[in-house]
Amino acid sequence: MAHQGAAPPPYPVPAVRLIIADGEGRILVLRRRSAAYADGEWCLPGGKVDYGETVEQTVSKELREETGLACSSARFLFYQDSLPMLPGGMHCINFYFECSVSGTVTLNDESTAFAWMAREDLANRALAFRNDEGLRRYWAGIA
Repeated sequence: MAHQGAAPPPYPVPAVRLIIADGEGRILVLRRRSAAYADGEWCLPGGKVDYGETVEQTVSKELREETGLACSSARFLFYQDSLPMLPGGMHCINFYFECSVSGTVTLNDESTAFAWMAREDLANRALAFRNDEGLRRYWAGIA
C-alpha cells in the first residue's frame, strides 16, 4: 500500500516485534486498520519505541495496548534491519522478543482482526514490515 501523510524520518526508527506463541506453536498476528503504513495488512504485535522509553518498556506497553495481554516475561531474540520496501518508505530496526503472556486477546482500534498463524501458513499470508522474514528466522532457530 502507498504511504499516506507525512514523510518518514530520514533515519532508522527503532521498533519492537512481539512473538507470542499459543500451546500449538502458532504465532499471534494482527490485521492493521486505517494505518499510514501497511493498511489492512497482517503483522506481529509491536510498534515504535518512543523517545524516553526503553525497548523493554515498549514491549509491555505495545502488547497491552494492541492485544490487552499482560507480559509475564520477554526474551530478546534478534534484531532485523527492515529497509524501505518502496522509495521514500520507512526504515525500521526491529527488535524481536518472544513473550509469555496472560489474559485474553482484546484488540484496540489499530487492528480489525487477529489470527494464530502456523509455520505452514506463512507461505499463504504476506506479513507487513518484513515480519515474515523475522518469523522464518524464529522458526528456523527452534526447529
